[in-house]
Amino acid sequence: MNKVFPGVKKVVLVDDHPLFRRGLAQVINQEKDLRIVGEADDAAGGLALLESAKPDVIIVDITLPDRNGIELVKDIHVRAPETLVLVLSMHEEGIYAERVLRAGARGYVCKAENPARVIEAIRAMLEGGIFVSDKMSAQMLQKFVGIRGRSEQPGVDNLSDRELQVLEMVGSGMPTREIAQALHVSVKTVDAHREHIKRKLNLENAAELRKYAIAWSQTRVSP
Repeated sequence: MNKVFPGVKKVVLVDDHPLFRRGLAQVINQEKDLRIVGEADDAAGGLALLESAKPDVIIVDITLPDRNGIELVKDIHVRAPETLVLVLSMHEEGIYAERVLRAGARGYVCKAENPARVIEAIRAMLEGGIFVSDKMSAQMLQKFVGIRGRSEQPGVDNLSDRELQVLEMVGSGMPTREIAQALHVSVKTVDAHREHIKRKLNLENAAELRKYAIAWSQTRVSP
């Protein structure tokens, strides 16, 4: 673990792409008051570092090999509510940003952004703020004041976090039994989630659900 001097904020990275972690670590370590104290490539490793390194900030991706990143954010918030969580992901901000904030994160940055935005987000969080893009901030404000928007139309933003996770898995081609095993739930529970998804998305049958899920999974990543 890197030595940290007084006044320097400790940062942990949780992402399953080593080259991306290395590049981001270099950017963060250039800041005199920020220091990377640990890296993990999955949720389990991230939670272990949360206990051992006791970071001020933990940066996590949504897509991790062993667990959904939103669930990891919830765990971090319960175990160490004082730790600031920044989600850094390729997934569309309009779908995920509000979800991760509800889960306990304090910021969301798309990986396509300039690395300087990560530093900007960290500093905003350390000052007690919440960091999202200007566009997302406007959307959230519109929702707060009751302006009708796309969230009131049939779409993935009407799904629960677990339903969205199941939709992702359906879109990746996973059969129901494999989804149940991955989520550690029964096949019956997955079937119930599938029914809820079809109802919320106005889909008639399993074939329509599969078609929708595949199409959505191919377009859900921000450009």
